[in-house]
Amino acid sequence: MATHGGSSSSPPLQENPIVEDDLDLLYGAESGWVDARTSCDHLPSLSSDLVHIPTPDTHCNRCQHPSENWLCLCCKEVLCSRFVNKHMLQHYQQINHSVALSYSDLSVWCFSCDAYLDAQLIPQLRPVYETAYLLKFGEAPPIRSVNAQHSQSAN
Repeated sequence: MATHGGSSSSPPLQENPIVEDDLDLLYGAESGWVDARTSCDHLPSLSSDLVHIPTPDTHCNRCQHPSENWLCLCCKEVLCSRFVNKHMLQHYQQINHSVALSYSDLSVWCFSCDAYLDAQLIPQLRPVYETAYLLKFGEAPPIRSVNAQHSQSAN
């Protein structure tokens, strides 16, 4: 037991304030489960041809980094992630192209919404998701039904 007089031989207890990272852990941000949005106001800016895209092994157009790259779904430029040289983030900040697909895990992110988008349930994103999956894995993606999504989120 700590005392305030300082006469105890045991060291004083130090306060351990909760920092923002700890709050993320408490509320599940690090759990790996993220509810992706099923709508986004920035979809009208998507390229009209998202079936013909660069392959997932395409290097960053600016620094030539070979991995952690994203495909801009507005202009189809391939740029590296914020964990490499932040070229996709800079692209968004400079040109305001909001929606991008990660070639690492085929997730879709909207920078303006600051949220993941469900590429399998949003009709405008499904063609690029299917094409990227086929290019990455050599087969069509498994079909995920809307009913399976709802029953999964109900658990």
